[in-house]
Amino acid sequence: MQRETALPATEAADAGAFGWHAHSVLIVDDEEGMRHFLERTLKRRCGMVEAAAGVEEAVALMARLHFDLIILDIALPGKSGIEWLHELREQGFGGDVILITAFADMETAIDALRGGASDFILKPFRIDQILNSIKRCFERAHLARENFVLRRALAEHATDLDGLVGHSPAIQQLSAMIRRVGQTPSTVLLLGESGTGKEVAARALHQTSPRAQRAFVPLNCAAISSELIESELFGHVKGAFTGASESRNGLFYYAHGGTLFLDEISELPLPMQTRLLRVLEDRRLRPVGAEREIPVDVRIIAASNRDLAAEVAAGRFRQDLYFRLAVVDIRIPPLRERVEDIPDLVRHFMGLLSTQLGVAPLPITHGLVNGLGAYTWPGNVRELRNFVERSLILGGFPAVLQAGASPETVAADDDKLPLEVVEKRHILRVVEACGGNKSEAARYLGVSRKTLDRKFADWSEGSRSSATEA
Repeated sequence: MQRETALPATEAADAGAFGWHAHSVLIVDDEEGMRHFLERTLKRRCGMVEAAAGVEEAVALMARLHFDLIILDIALPGKSGIEWLHELREQGFGGDVILITAFADMETAIDALRGGASDFILKPFRIDQILNSIKRCFERAHLARENFVLRRALAEHATDLDGLVGHSPAIQQLSAMIRRVGQTPSTVLLLGESGTGKEVAARALHQTSPRAQRAFVPLNCAAISSELIESELFGHVKGAFTGASESRNGLFYYAHGGTLFLDEISELPLPMQTRLLRVLEDRRLRPVGAEREIPVDVRIIAASNRDLAAEVAAGRFRQDLYFRLAVVDIRIPPLRERVEDIPDLVRHFMGLLSTQLGVAPLPITHGLVNGLGAYTWPGNVRELRNFVERSLILGGFPAVLQAGASPETVAADDDKLPLEVVEKRHILRVVEACGGNKSEAARYLGVSRKTLDRKFADWSEGSRSSATEA
């Protein structure tokens, strides 16, 4: 067995590139000298390293902790490593397993590979053999993360919403701010109404940052139940709660080295706000049910369509988390403040959606542009996108637009009313047009059902307050 040495420069670069320090390793070997050797070798390279002398001790560790890689001796007292490997795969363990042994023949090697071993190494081995094997395992894990993020991104229709299209002073100022802030490692808070393109701004921040080649992982905090969001973010170990039949990595794991975008952060439950604050401060997290923390390297970009300062004053959002998130805050302008961008946005969505839908683009006339510009767009860019998509499907724009009226036959005097009144009228019209189906209306408006329910609750509360004052 070769004496343990530092990683060569090229191997050290590879170790950094594939995030060795983000991985956890379990060593299972009844030979004390081998366990100590592997522990010394890996502890300064990996985020967490544990060792066990046998299967029973290893099972107890796995009940409490999550491991990405197991280095497993075949000849163990009680139960062999190959027997346990077969059990692990049957139980759903998806991590890599490197088998090591001093006694092996071709039949054993074949049995090991059939059982799902990632590699098979004979003792005594050189240090570079085991390190190269681990490196290959971590490379596969890195590719698996990238594939997960790619599949998630392809499933997110919001990526089509390009809110940075346009030439208005507001959008130019936003673009300049993103280019400046993107180069920094600072946490960013994006503020703006629903549908303004906060995720697009977050993606632009990621693309202009040194993390651009790593993962961008979005999560809508309002779309995940309070019971599941902790596991969604931090992952969990097997048996952590009812239904946790196997260990699972959280989104922090998949965003390692890259950016985690937390949309609608105001919807995060208070206990989770506390946990998120600790991760931001310590750069370490604890999966649900685990006893050990795992180091993470993630840039956080948060977004909210609510006034977080007001949420803090109301006791619904932690002040310390608010200050930690708002290192830099960027306001995304609503569409009514950049109406000169509407023609560019319509052309953008027309080209994008006509290709996706397989239909011919519609002509964009001067009367159409005037009609769109006369409307306040409470659903912002997302509502405009939905309007273009619906028009393409129906084969034409509403006739009232060609005469310079606003979409959805908004009353002629709406432009003289406060925005809140116009927004309420429009939402009520859409809900009515959808036969009272709020979920369908929310999809049409481009907001979450939770946001729509909150609007109705606010109006109801306002009505009760007015009645009490009267």
